[in-house]
Amino acid sequence: MRFDHGRESDNVEDRRGEGAGRGLPIGGRSIGVGTVVLALVAWYFGIDPSLVLQQSAAPTTAQVEQGPAQRPPADDDMARFVSMVLGDTEETWKDIFARSGKRYEEPKLVLFSGATPSACGLGQAAMGPFYCPADRRVYIDLAFYDDLRQRFRAPGDFAQAYVIAHEVGHHVQNLLGISGQVHAQQQRLGESQANQLSVRLELQADCFAGVWAHHAHRARQVLEQGDVEEGLNAASAIGDDRLQRQSGGRVSPDSFTHGSSAQRVQWFRRGLESGEVTDCNTFETRKL
Repeated sequence: MRFDHGRESDNVEDRRGEGAGRGLPIGGRSIGVGTVVLALVAWYFGIDPSLVLQQSAAPTTAQVEQGPAQRPPADDDMARFVSMVLGDTEETWKDIFARSGKRYEEPKLVLFSGATPSACGLGQAAMGPFYCPADRRVYIDLAFYDDLRQRFRAPGDFAQAYVIAHEVGHHVQNLLGISGQVHAQQQRLGESQANQLSVRLELQADCFAGVWAHHAHRARQVLEQGDVEEGLNAASAIGDDRLQRQSGGRVSPDSFTHGSSAQRVQWFRRGLESGEVTDCNTFETRKL
């Protein structure tokens, strides 16, 4: 990707090296060890851990205590890359929202190592990257990119950018009120039907990631030869069917929460090729 001279976002918060002690909940929401274990299991089988954390967190009376935000060091190339990707998503979604007469509210992105608190509960590196709608933050331990390259066999800078763009896609859903509606409906449904809604939510975030890439390249020519293949490979690598096979279990479509590899590739490609948010309506199509 051509991000050598891209604008770095001002919304990156560096908590690496601080451990889980920083900003531990003195109120807001608390979470037990059992919930963390459940979230880890959820992530391993392809379930969005933020959903587990949100549903299990117990409300208390005050907000999460936060210290002053730290910026990543200027000589940290990976952190700078993440910051530039986030900055590019800000430019893209700001323009898309403005064309619809709306204002895009930028998310924060938290870099952490090991574990860190969030308004959705304690986040851990083993969960992978996640978005917390309660504090409008994307959380990522950069060690995940080693997993992406080695465990999931999805190397490349555009694969890394896709991960961030997907989580930002969840932020877009949050701003549009989509995720709130879906989570409310899930509370009234059985597990299988709730999972189906989760799949549609995740595939839409994949499509939104493609929409970002479409507009970013058209406006700033950020994609290079091979980048599209990297992104499609990353989308395929984290499909529920592939993850279930890797875990040694049988493929169970009723338990899918993110979509199959083919579905994730299809919806990412749809957004990438069309660049239209309206083409990402996964909730009004029968066949995903």
